[in-house]
Amino acid sequence: MKQRYLSEIARNWHTRQAGGQTDGARGIMSACTASALCIEAVLREALRRDAPALIEATANQVNPDGGYTGMNAVRYRDFVHGIAEKVGFPREALILGGDHIGPLPYKALAGEAAMAKAETLVYEYAAAGFSKLHLDTSMALGDDAVHPSDEVIAERAARLARAASAGFAAWKRQAS
Repeated sequence: MKQRYLSEIARNWHTRQAGGQTDGARGIMSACTASALCIEAVLREALRRDAPALIEATANQVNPDGGYTGMNAVRYRDFVHGIAEKVGFPREALILGGDHIGPLPYKALAGEAAMAKAETLVYEYAAAGFSKLHLDTSMALGDDAVHPSDEVIAERAARLARAASAGFAAWKRQAS
């Protein structure tokens, strides 16, 4: 169910924009937080609605260095899974996401060093089973003389997309 839910939301949006009628998914319960109370509230509301839920973390909250929560992607996943188990939320209806993941926590570093750390961060999110990844490479890094051009932002995003693909492949191998 969860693998198709976000695609269904997008498909229905496009159908509505073209003037068509839909009776499918229009939105999702979502929170970008490391607050156990907030996560629990979202999961309880999604349960009440018999709908999936999207729980996300940012690169500053959760990263290989622990972020400001002290958690990496695996620890955050397990934290959210524990809350889901506590409230009886089915794991198959839970979507984990990364919001604005990329070099932001490392922006003071030189570009290559920041991107290497960002690649590790993105890989770890994907390898931990996060399936909704918002890659963000829009910020200037330590040795950028000016704000990066669209081309540099796109090149950096492509690097992170490759890291995500490798992480997803590792997740699939582990899950099978």
